[in-house]
Amino acid sequence: MATRIPRLTPEQFAALGRELDALRRELAGDLGEQDAAYIRRVVTAQQRFEVAGRALLWAGWFPPAWLAGTAALSISKILDNMEIGHNVMHGQYDWMGDPALNSKMFEWDTVCPAEQWRHTHNYVHHTFTNILGKDRDIGYGLLRMIDAQRWRPYYLGNPVYAFVLMLAFEWGVMLHDLEIEKLRTGRKSWAETKGLRRRMWHKGVKQALKDYVLFPVLSGPGALATLTGNATANLVRNLWAFSIIFCGHFPEGVADFTEQECEEETRGQWYYRQMLGSSNIEGGKLFHLVAGNLSFQIEHHLFPDIPARRYQEIAPRVREISDRYGLRYNTGPLSRQVGSVWKKIFRLALPPSRKTAPAGRRGQRVAPEAARVA
Repeated sequence: MATRIPRLTPEQFAALGRELDALRRELAGDLGEQDAAYIRRVVTAQQRFEVAGRALLWAGWFPPAWLAGTAALSISKILDNMEIGHNVMHGQYDWMGDPALNSKMFEWDTVCPAEQWRHTHNYVHHTFTNILGKDRDIGYGLLRMIDAQRWRPYYLGNPVYAFVLMLAFEWGVMLHDLEIEKLRTGRKSWAETKGLRRRMWHKGVKQALKDYVLFPVLSGPGALATLTGNATANLVRNLWAFSIIFCGHFPEGVADFTEQECEEETRGQWYYRQMLGSSNIEGGKLFHLVAGNLSFQIEHHLFPDIPARRYQEIAPRVREISDRYGLRYNTGPLSRQVGSVWKKIFRLALPPSRKTAPAGRRGQRVAPEAARVA
């Protein structure tokens, strides 16, 4: 079913841009020691979980030690991937002047090279969020995730492809920049990917050797326990990252846009697209921490370079602005958002009926709530 969205007037778009620009300036001007201390505490916790996990897996032949070690290592990898890696590479802590937390120098514990991810995610996805034909995170070149994507028999396998991507998510993120769909159709040659493939190979081999050769060998008699523990921790991290990211982008009700609709886009229109093209997940403080605060995906898309710990603080204000302009603030508990995503994956595997085929958004009336704002 196509998502119908309210249209704002030029005056409303300008006012929305001014409000959110002012909120961003307020946040940027308030950054300081509390933010720096927070990320350093998270880094310390991540490192301690990793050391504890590695040490416990050394005695992994003892089942309780294997379970505790695998759990600790899973938490370490999730923190490194979500709250530290993702957020640091967005430049959220560049203002600190700490080389270890610099967006251009940071490298994370996953197979995707940081430099490659910064281009695909920071630039392409965050610039062209949910613009069909521009944002390659829509379906990752593998899935049909919005009604506007033309259906092909290939998409009957949508649930299977999604399940495999979930299990091997770090590898899917790494391979994403190859643009396999273009290679398949001849719009891109294999030779053009030579440099990219070299970087993928170096990082992927390095990660695989570390988790599946080096640490198991160092464990001596406990090599098999360490190997399975490392593999399980990577799997847990993949399942968690996939779920949080897909719940932030693809539940029912999240809007998508055409290239024509986004031509000559103003600042206010860019904010509008970010708000309607993202979704939040409700939960407690610990949940938001292990989600990398990407449970506040709407706030993250509005202010990707502001420390993510601030998103929970500003979420009520963003929601109030959203309500005042008649824009849907898509949010819900994890169970509902996960269910919505998978329901959508199965629904979009099937050819659209005439009843559910997208009718476009041309000529839609402005929502009454939005009209009053002007």
